[in-house]
Amino acid sequence: MNVLITGGAGFVGSHLADRLLKRGDNVLVIDNFATGRRDNLAPHKNLEIIENTIANPEAVNRSVESFKPDVIVHAAASYKDPEAWVEDVETNVRGTVNVVRAAKRHGVKRIIYFQTALCYGLIPAEQPVTLSLPNDPANSSYAISKTAGEDYIKISGLDYVSFRLANAYGPRNISGPLPTFYHRLTNDKPCFVMDTRRDFIFIEDLIDCVELAVDGKGDGVFHISSGSDFSIKELFDETLSALNITLDEEVEVRDRNPDDAFTILLDPSRTNEVFNWKVKTALKDGVKKTIEYYREYGITQTFTHLKQTEEAAAEPA
Repeated sequence: MNVLITGGAGFVGSHLADRLLKRGDNVLVIDNFATGRRDNLAPHKNLEIIENTIANPEAVNRSVESFKPDVIVHAAASYKDPEAWVEDVETNVRGTVNVVRAAKRHGVKRIIYFQTALCYGLIPAEQPVTLSLPNDPANSSYAISKTAGEDYIKISGLDYVSFRLANAYGPRNISGPLPTFYHRLTNDKPCFVMDTRRDFIFIEDLIDCVELAVDGKGDGVFHISSGSDFSIKELFDETLSALNITLDEEVEVRDRNPDDAFTILLDPSRTNEVFNWKVKTALKDGVKKTIEYYREYGITQTFTHLKQTEEAAAEPA
C-alpha cells in the first residue's frame, strides 16, 4: 500500500510509519518538525519525507497527487502552545480541510484521523465516556480546533475512521505526565502529582488498532483506550521503579483543580468489538520501555494540550 502520514515524525505518526515500513508498505511523511523529531524516522528505501506544513494547500495537493496514497493517516496537529490560537486554526482546521480536499480531488480511498478526548470537555458528563456523549470542546483551543477538523472529515463524504484517544504514552512521547516526571527526576527537580486518574494506553497497542484501520477495518468514530484508569501517583511510582530511584519522602499529592476531572475513562467497547482488539501492555512494562527510550535519546521539553509543564510537573492531559 501507499500510505501518506501527516505529522509522521511525531509520536503516533512515526510509530505507525515504522510498522507499515516493516511490513513492506510505501510511506510518505509530511511534517514541519514543530514537535516531531528527525531521529524518530530512520532512513528507509520505502520512506519519503517532505518538510512542509499541511497549512500549505499547494504542498498537500502536490504530495497527494504525486504519491497517490491508498490511505491518508492524518496525525499532524498543533498542540504545544495553548495560546497559539491562530496556529491551531491553521494546522488543525485549515490543514485538515487541505488534506480532505486533496484526498477527494485525487481519489484517496480512506482517511484516518486522531481526535482528543478533550472533545468531551474538561469534565465529561459521564464516566466511562461513551460515543453517544455529545461533544463539548469549549475548554481549549486544541480541543476546539481538533473537533472542527473531525467535523469537516465527517461531512467530506470520504470513507473515514476517527479515533478519539485516551492518554497515549511510550517511546518518543513528549506530552503529558510521564515525560515530565522523567525530565524532572533526572534533573533533580521537585515533583508533585495531582489527585486524578487517567486512562493510559501504550503506543504499540494503539498502533495495533490503527494498523487494522489502515487495512480497511471500521467506519466512523471510535475510542482507543484501555478501558481502565490509573492514578497519576501510580504512574509516578512506576517511573521511580523504572529509574531505580527511591525518594527520601513520598511525593506530594495535590488536590485537583476545580476544572480538572477526577478521571477521564473512555469506553472502548465498540472498538473491541469491531476491530477484535484489546490492549496487551501492562502499565509497568510500558513505562519501563518508555524510560529506556528517554535514557537513550533524551528529552528537553514537555507539553500538555492545556499548558507547558516545565514548571508544573504532574498535570495529565
